[in-house]
Amino acid sequence: MRGSGSSTSSTAVTRNTLRQQIADALRDEVLAGRLQPGQEFTVKQIAEQYGVSATPVREALVDLAAQGLLDSDQHRGFKVHQFSVEDYRGMIEARSLIVDGIFRHLQARGSHGVRGQALVSVRRRGEEAARAARGGDLDILIGYDLRFWRELASLVANRYISDFLHRLRVQAWVFAVPHLRADADRAQWLWSGHEELVDAVALGDAAAARAVIGAYNAHALAWADRLER
Repeated sequence: MRGSGSSTSSTAVTRNTLRQQIADALRDEVLAGRLQPGQEFTVKQIAEQYGVSATPVREALVDLAAQGLLDSDQHRGFKVHQFSVEDYRGMIEARSLIVDGIFRHLQARGSHGVRGQALVSVRRRGEEAARAARGGDLDILIGYDLRFWRELASLVANRYISDFLHRLRVQAWVFAVPHLRADADRAQWLWSGHEELVDAVALGDAAAARAVIGAYNAHALAWADRLER
């Protein structure tokens, strides 16, 4: 009995790992713009593409649909969700309210700043993200930017807030990528204030951090206005 249970457990772990790997790969395809908003596909197509069985693919696609990145149709399969400019503005408002609340809370607590190896890692990510933003390199920027914000949020907020903010950031990038790739002037619209934000967090200067993020959100909303014009 023990041998049978161990085998079942191992199979479940393998399937769950494969499920996550497929979800991550498809999310990367969307963020890279290789899967476009509105593009349709089936479980069978994805399973054949990755050379795996249908079960972990279906589970991965359901996970991405739950994250708001895909739409599911019982008869036609799945398609990449198409966010609107208004959706994007809503993402900016949601994350600005949450992040502002985080730093207000830290300010009220009298935080003396963040130290340690974790901050060194965040700063390194921030430096790479800022460099890519200034050069207009989306492929490098997106990965570093997402990791930067996820690691930074984990230093100053609890896991539930960090996970929610990460989901918002992924959705915002999914909306932005097709527009930015088509814009020859995209470098001027890519935010590069990562290092300034890390400096504020390291010093425990919540007011300065809120100011940096406020300017960042204003910049993002100005870009949304430009899209509509």
